[in-house]
Amino acid sequence: MSEALVTISEEMANVVERAAASLVRVEGRRRMPASGIVWSADGVIVTAHHVVTRDENVRVGLPGGERVAAAVAGRDPSTDIAVLRVEASGLAAPAWVDPEALRVGHLVLALGRPGADAQATLGIISALGDAWRTGGGGQVERFMQTDVVMYPGFSGGPLVDAGGRFAGLNSSALARGLSLTLPAPTLRRVVSTLLEHGHMRQGYLGVGAQPARLPDALAEELGQETGLLLVSVEPDSPAGRAGLLMGDTILALDGEPVRGLEELLGLLSADRVGQTVPVRIWRGGTLHSVDVTIGERQ
Repeated sequence: MSEALVTISEEMANVVERAAASLVRVEGRRRMPASGIVWSADGVIVTAHHVVTRDENVRVGLPGGERVAAAVAGRDPSTDIAVLRVEASGLAAPAWVDPEALRVGHLVLALGRPGADAQATLGIISALGDAWRTGGGGQVERFMQTDVVMYPGFSGGPLVDAGGRFAGLNSSALARGLSLTLPAPTLRRVVSTLLEHGHMRQGYLGVGAQPARLPDALAEELGQETGLLLVSVEPDSPAGRAGLLMGDTILALDGEPVRGLEELLGLLSADRVGQTVPVRIWRGGTLHSVDVTIGERQ
């Protein structure tokens, strides 16, 4: 038994040593530095958005000990992802694990480099689920929760499986009290968009809204109990130009029911920017359909 434990211990230490070659320190805020992951050999680094609180004077500590300047290539607050660029070449990009290969109970390591050396904490995957949307409206391809302890400075660092493959990016800002990991498919999608555009495209209506309970007869007819009551409409916005008014209740957008703000944010996806779609509303006791051309949030 003791030999088996020694073997496991040695292998886990080897995993940390190998993974550390793709782990960097990110100095993007006033307090303790955080961590980042080498995305590509030519100097692209991915980290957590919330640990990069400034756009200038950002520096990265490379695995070899060199400290270099970094430029913010883009950020997406909705998924807590930021992309940095450094003048470097030959960096070690990690191998990524297919999220479908992960199972609840698998051993994992959370790695961080808030100081000069790599640090690690051990845990298991405690929950896996389907795609979900963050509080900021960001789409995440898979829910992944662990019981690893997120020590200060670990945000932006990787979750690593027992084989040394990277499973995702750890963030302490996505949900209070939970250790959540952004999986590789989410990182690929967001990083690609940020490198191309510098920001994530997001649809925009120009309204302020809050959930409101529908009259019983209407709720029964529609099969939904709530809609979104408009409490403000910006005059020169997509909603304003389409004729939506304060006091209208949005019931559906492009045929999809809208019961709350999260659903509306989900429907205002990048692929709908520029499209004209029908918005079903409840106004003065009558159902109406208004065509709205979705704008882009700046």
